Amino acid sequence: MTTDLKLVERKVPVRARALLEQAGVDPLLARLYAARGVTSPQEIEHKLEGLLLPESLHCAKQAAVLLADAITSQQKLCIIADYDCDGATACAVAMRGLSLMGAQVDYLVPNRFETGYGLSPEVVTLAAAHPRLGKPDWLLTVDNGIASVEGVAAAKELGMRVLITDHHLPGPALPVADCIVNPNQMGCNFGSKHLAGVGVMFYVLLALRSELRERGVFTQATQPRLDTLLDLVALGTIADVVVLDANNRRLVAQGLKRIRQGRMQAGLAALFSVAGRDFHRATTFDLGFALGPRINAAGRLADMSVGIACLLANDADTAATLAQQLDAINHQRREIESDMQIDALASLTELSAEAALQKSTLVLHNPNWHQGVVGIVAGRIKEKFWRPTVVFAPASDMSKAELRGSGRSIPGLHLRDALDLVTKRSPALIKKFGGHAMAAGLTIDATNLEIFRQVFEEVCEALLDPSTKLRAVTTDGALQLNEVTIEQVLSIEEAIWGQGFNAPLFCNTFTVVTQRILKEKHLKLSLRPMGNTSSNRAFDGIWFGHTQTLPEQVNLAYRLAINQYQGVETLQLVIEHAQEVATV
Repeated sequence: MTTDLKLVERKVPVRARALLEQAGVDPLLARLYAARGVTSPQEIEHKLEGLLLPESLHCAKQAAVLLADAITSQQKLCIIADYDCDGATACAVAMRGLSLMGAQVDYLVPNRFETGYGLSPEVVTLAAAHPRLGKPDWLLTVDNGIASVEGVAAAKELGMRVLITDHHLPGPALPVADCIVNPNQMGCNFGSKHLAGVGVMFYVLLALRSELRERGVFTQATQPRLDTLLDLVALGTIADVVVLDANNRRLVAQGLKRIRQGRMQAGLAALFSVAGRDFHRATTFDLGFALGPRINAAGRLADMSVGIACLLANDADTAATLAQQLDAINHQRREIESDMQIDALASLTELSAEAALQKSTLVLHNPNWHQGVVGIVAGRIKEKFWRPTVVFAPASDMSKAELRGSGRSIPGLHLRDALDLVTKRSPALIKKFGGHAMAAGLTIDATNLEIFRQVFEEVCEALLDPSTKLRAVTTDGALQLNEVTIEQVLSIEEAIWGQGFNAPLFCNTFTVVTQRILKEKHLKLSLRPMGNTSSNRAFDGIWFGHTQTLPEQVNLAYRLAINQYQGVETLQLVIEHAQEVATV
């Protein structure tokens, strides 16, 4: 039972809801869309024709000209990838798209444990001696590069040109690259600031194809079909948890459409198989919680080139072998994460969780933790205690002198800005950092851990409004009995939900008819809506990872799902939060 919880119902603009219903949108979906800011049917149209035009992305045309020139003169291109799912899918999109247009192209992915993030000077040295390409003429970054000032300078010294495609926020100084495509750079008026790295690369390919058409290389009839890459774009966009604005929803919707029709890369089909998911009914949930983590696990624990190779596989057997490797790595990741989380909770118990919650932040460290999993553990601890959390692990197995940390924040605290303030207050404390509002990474000396803990606490205490420390869960209010049907669940599943366009979460007051512990770790429930005098209908409910029994009457925040068991489909309420019913 959650005590420090406030359930807040989304407001539904009456006019927007009515306009959507008049346009033929299902009444429940009209209510859900209107509550998320949709004001016209065009915003939920997912046709490709509705995508923002590539020429509106600043410097995409310049990048297209440079790439077209490079392809024409058969210059060698080396893609510098990143070691998360967005970076892996962006690399695969770049490899496949550029190859379709005749480029001589290969890739290199940094190793999290050896060369660090992005286009570092160390990565440039490796790229200059590429085992398959030899020394490239061009380095093309995907999902990184906007902060690689030193790396770009190193590439220029070695005679290589650099084209950066990225979506991260620029720092105070930009690298002196030949071209930078980033919707978040100054001077870019692109209508979607939330493109993932894979989305930026996809747009560069659209611009390049247009440039090659203008040069007479292709016609409309002979040009490469870039829509064949949209399954990868959808996966990277969802896995990177970028805001699903209207443009991103179109990209994801088109990718999911291809996946559901079975028209996807062999690697994605193999990942659906090892994850035990039905691609015919693929949802953003599958991409974010089944496929994405398996790709990410490679970058966290091993070498992301395994994940990229899976996405580039062209035959089912090769893809299956690589997907099984990724699945095994993911299992290992889960075990490490579980052990680290147990250690983290134990350390908080020693400190007294109650005392810890008197603070504004949590900063945890263990010399035996794995740096590749600190971000996931930080997220889990943040969710449990609802405090901005940073988890540190040794930066190297050989030395404990340097720590790498990953932080996760709560609404109301911009984590990267908070770290920036830490560096202003104590300039030598953080060696390097970067990130976004809700997630960030940083490196410090181990001897500075306690100082960081103190300064970070002081900064966040000043920034956080006390009300934000109380977890507020936004719901879509109550469902009526006639709205709780399998058909309604299917219509919800077919829609596009994600960051900034959250999946529906409903809230009703229930009488708990029965409850039991399932497999020693889940709470299985039979629930009857209170106030239901015309029907004795009860619903199956499940609260995963929760074993504490509930009182007879309880407010539940839940999502609708379909449970498949022995070929039979039944409707199920998946519980997310519970709150005691207020008594008068």
